[in-house]
Amino acid sequence: MPKYADKYFKLDDWKIIAEDFDAGRNRVAESVFSLSNEFMGARGFFEEGISSGDSLTGCYFNGIYEIDEKMPRSYKGIVTKTHYMVPACNWLYTKIEAGGEKLDIAKSEIADLVRVLDMKEGVYARSFFWKTAKGGLKLKFTRFIDMTRPHGAYLEVEIQSIDFIGEIKFETGVDFDTKHETYNKKVFREAANESVDSEPGMFIIGETLESKHKVLSGFEVGVNIAEDKNYERIRIQREKYIGMDFKFNLDSGEKIAFYKTVCNLPESDPSVNIRDLLDKGRGLLDIQVTEGYHTAYSRQVKAWGEFWDNFDIVIEGDPENQQGIRFCLFQLNQTYRGGSPSHNIGAKGLTGEAYNGHAFWDTETYCLPFYLFNNPAAAKSLLEYRYFTLPQALERAKMLDMDGACYPIATLNGEEACALWQHSNLQFQPTTAVAFGIWHYVKLTDDRDFLYTKGVEMLVYISRFLKSRGGYGGVTGKFGYFGVMGPDEFHMMADNDCYTNYISKKSLEYTVEVLEEMKESAKDKFIAVKAKLNIADEEIKEYEKLAKDMYIPYDEETQIFEQHDGFFNLPHTDIKSIPAEQFPLYSHWSYDRIYRTDMIKQPAVLMLMFLYNSDFTYNQKLKNYEYYEPRTIHESSLSPSLHSVLAAELGKSDEAYAFFSNATRMDLDNYNRNTNEGLHTTSIAAAWINVLYGFGGMRSDGEIISFAPSIPKDWKSYSFKVLVRGVLVKVEVNHDRVKFTPSGDIVLKIYGEEKKIGGEGYEKIL
Repeated sequence: MPKYADKYFKLDDWKIIAEDFDAGRNRVAESVFSLSNEFMGARGFFEEGISSGDSLTGCYFNGIYEIDEKMPRSYKGIVTKTHYMVPACNWLYTKIEAGGEKLDIAKSEIADLVRVLDMKEGVYARSFFWKTAKGGLKLKFTRFIDMTRPHGAYLEVEIQSIDFIGEIKFETGVDFDTKHETYNKKVFREAANESVDSEPGMFIIGETLESKHKVLSGFEVGVNIAEDKNYERIRIQREKYIGMDFKFNLDSGEKIAFYKTVCNLPESDPSVNIRDLLDKGRGLLDIQVTEGYHTAYSRQVKAWGEFWDNFDIVIEGDPENQQGIRFCLFQLNQTYRGGSPSHNIGAKGLTGEAYNGHAFWDTETYCLPFYLFNNPAAAKSLLEYRYFTLPQALERAKMLDMDGACYPIATLNGEEACALWQHSNLQFQPTTAVAFGIWHYVKLTDDRDFLYTKGVEMLVYISRFLKSRGGYGGVTGKFGYFGVMGPDEFHMMADNDCYTNYISKKSLEYTVEVLEEMKESAKDKFIAVKAKLNIADEEIKEYEKLAKDMYIPYDEETQIFEQHDGFFNLPHTDIKSIPAEQFPLYSHWSYDRIYRTDMIKQPAVLMLMFLYNSDFTYNQKLKNYEYYEPRTIHESSLSPSLHSVLAAELGKSDEAYAFFSNATRMDLDNYNRNTNEGLHTTSIAAAWINVLYGFGGMRSDGEIISFAPSIPKDWKSYSFKVLVRGVLVKVEVNHDRVKFTPSGDIVLKIYGEEKKIGGEGYEKIL
């Protein structure tokens, strides 16, 4: 692989540390130091801003977006409007002057700058010395976003004089005068601005220009200063801004601390009354202020402690990947926890504006497994999002002249937001991924109530789309899909894409299976859904027939599944000959050039062998891995982990480890040279998959959860925990033994043998 690491952060088991200011890497650091709690997120930008250096001041809210209806109308079925996540209020806005000098990291005389993301506590802090004409100061900024209260956020600023004597000006506030970088436009207007001198807190509401989404932000500032020390506080209100300005004098050795308590309330319903929103915000902020900064901090530490106690992954003997996998776990937990069925997981989470905040098909295939084994309620919420947006999927299918439901390739609100027709019109793996997600969720949770109501509705509508989108080939006489783009994304207008045909076959089969099961064991619900969706008996039989007739391109002699018709005949590209400087290819190669060879962006056939692992023989996996791996450029951040999983299963331990290191540190070491745009959230989920499904040998597509752990040669040991149907199972692996310790009785398959394990656990000597 021609890509290589750009190492910047210091190694530490529990912290991400940057010990200097590198202007060229600043936006990368901002992405890495991002905080969120699913509802809101903030990049790790400097609160006071910088005058030079690459920086993106970004504070985002899940579900808050703007609409662009100015796209040119073209052919039927191609989207004519889009929507995109917007940077909302900068609730961290801060300005500091000392003796008339403005603080600016890029210009001020700064020493010992250290930035630390403490993953154990969920807190980001920055400290440094500032030498001014009137003496030196030590400053420390500490921020966190409340993991227990979706609206809560906090900032502490400490200013200590070393030998400084003079006046300090400190201003902090909320600024809605923000700009979306890609669209180069400001999307918020001020809808309300309220401050009462006799009451704590200041409040402002911003409203997006087109979607009419609102965000309320209110804050109060507490001051910790010597009792005999006076200071001046002035409230500031101007267009799109509220703030508090403090003035005071510091003598040598004196210290002052500011505690900013913030309440942020996003509201996507345009009909919500502004007065009601203000009253709600004031009530919540009053509770926060009464509670106090330190109590909130303690609650934050406790919440993160509980997460790590249950789901930490410990690696002994590999500090880089220990830090890397904990970073992945940290980001997954703060990005999504099932707080609302109207939320999904954006490709960049809440860490940047790339991909416009959109969620893709990766949610059900890469992200869902993490939540299935760590937070099943959140996994269910992810699927409920797809039910919540089913009406939009039904409408999208009509736009494409199809029946049923077609889920979007890129979305925030359920509508298709991708203006590239080759993706939005040709890719329907988001639709089949929803069917896979339902199957996977029910297999692991046995949630029949969900399956027999929301789940079966989605499955029927998905099957109706699959029926109408496909056709029988004139040569093969088999059913398949024509003019599609599979997960690989480097080949479009392909016929009989293997992934598309295979997972469609599985989706149709599962729909039939569920309906037949309901007919036998849940007759009332079967009758109800049959009447609601107007399902005829012939319809069910037709799905069964289409599944049996599905064409799967496969060479019996070589045991290789052809990615799509004609793939074997494409010109070959030696991917190792491509210089690292040409990545990402989309930025350096002519767009059409990418589509003309057998080079693959990310695995497609191998993806099937991961999702439905037990469907394929060892030899099939081996043959297809060895054929497709040399053709895969790994332009997608999702690719390395999946290759590592299969390499581990096939006994290619060195390859498995090499791909794994790339996955856990994709963002920390900026392998794809685009961490500056935001974190690769689904790649982060894939790194978790890499540990459990790769080295842990876990498989969840069979009737019983199975494990076949292996260990990289340079590791001393590793351990992880998974939640399986309410039982927390700890798995410990070293070179001599494997130990399973469940919190209750459970049946697992270990190295192919079925074992009933109790609280005493099970140990196998290797």
